Formats: sequence, C-alpha cells, structure tokens
Amino acid sequence: MTVKHMQDLPLELISAGEKTFKQILISDQEGPNFAMRRFVIEAGGFMPLHSNSVEHEQFCIGGEAEVIIGQETLIVKKNDIVFIPANMPHSYKTLSSEPFEFLCLIPNLEDIIDMRE
Repeated sequence: MTVKHMQDLPLELISAGEKTFKQILISDQEGPNFAMRRFVIEAGGFMPLHSNSVEHEQFCIGGEAEVIIGQETLIVKKNDIVFIPANMPHSYKTLSSEPFEFLCLIPNLEDIIDMRE
C-alpha cells in the first residue's frame, strides 16, 4: 500500500501540447494493472489531435474543455466521466479561464502515441 500527496509529485510539461502538464500519481511500476495520471491544461492551452494504443478512463476534476473524440466534439467539465477507446483520435482545448484538469487511468500496456496534427 502506498500513500502519497499530490503536491509532492512533479508536474511535467508535455511538449506536444500548449500549456499542458502531466503528473504521475500511480506509475505502471506501482499499480499491477493500471497507471493513474493527472493532466492540467492551463487557460488557453490545448493537446492536439492524437491517438493512443491503449484506452483511457478519465474523470474531470476542474475547468471546462472542448474534447474531440473521433468525429464527435463534446464540452466536458468538472465531474464528467470520459471514456476514450484505444486508437481513437482525440484532442483537448480549454474553454474557461481556469485550468482544465482530469485524472486519467490507463492499462499497464505499451502505449504508442500517434500525433495526427
């Protein structure tokens, strides 16, 4: 069993996006089946269209964003739950003046990222 404090964990800039950061909460070395990450996309930030070879289970914890999943454009906000199937193109763009934040769980499998833009 592990207990950590989020404020003690590093927040890493994601170079593919703009004003986008990732924080590893539970790594693939700690969790036997899933890793848990926190993403923060600051106001005016985005993550361009891309796909991952693994599915994503996400829980929005703050802010509001336009999320494109496949051919659908959705507005998501705090307390929304999002499922992104493996290999499905998706992107994020903040819509509010506050950061868009979400938890993202992925299976501990090889994750191949394909940038679409």
